[in-house]
Amino acid sequence: MPIKSTAIDTSDHRINLPRVDSEDSAHTVKSIFNKYFTESISFPSNQVDAVIGFFESREFDPISARTLGTILMQQARLDNVNVFELLDTLKGIDSLQLSALVTEVLNYNRSKISTLGYRIDSSSDKLEKRNVLV
Repeated sequence: MPIKSTAIDTSDHRINLPRVDSEDSAHTVKSIFNKYFTESISFPSNQVDAVIGFFESREFDPISARTLGTILMQQARLDNVNVFELLDTLKGIDSLQLSALVTEVLNYNRSKISTLGYRIDSSSDKLEKRNVLV
């Protein structure tokens, strides 16, 4: 009596999981060239927690808080400014001023092809605009 195999043949099955590449001799060379133009950055954990906590307390989304925090810490490092002094300065401004400041910082750190902006509504009355004196 022949033995019947219960193994499933997966050679024809298609899956949408990423392919696992085996470690070959070119792996280290590929990793060096893939990371050649990217600079790794590191910040102390207390600074990261303080900056992200500041933006999350101001009702920023967690992903936005991390992104803004990273940009502000990079800029503070470039300008030789203490991150905690920067946060103390930012605590004194309201949400509209913070929004304008965040827009400026993001525009400074993004491609010059496009910029972010915001609109300020004028406080004049529509009827006053229509009246013309002769």
